[in-house]
Amino acid sequence: MDTKKIEQLAKQITDSIPPGVRDMADNIEGRVKQTLQQQLSKLDVVSREEFEVQQQMLLRLRQRIEVLEKQSQASEPAKVDVDAGDAATKPSE
Repeated sequence: MDTKKIEQLAKQITDSIPPGVRDMADNIEGRVKQTLQQQLSKLDVVSREEFEVQQQMLLRLRQRIEVLEKQSQASEPAKVDVDAGDAATKPSE
């Protein structure tokens, strides 16, 4: 997650603290930032941009797999015919 967004979130949390406690807000804000960064680093998250790149790569891979499957299916009957022809020419034991 972007550091700017973490700072904004920490500031919003700090701003929601009652005025009587605001003198400790700077210390609390620092702790909130640190805690948020620690907790978010534990999560396995990616940016939206990284997600979209991975999504496009997955789409291209699916398309390539479909092409390869069609090529494989197209070549299977030829293999079967060759195998059947070999069985017909071999003498039975």
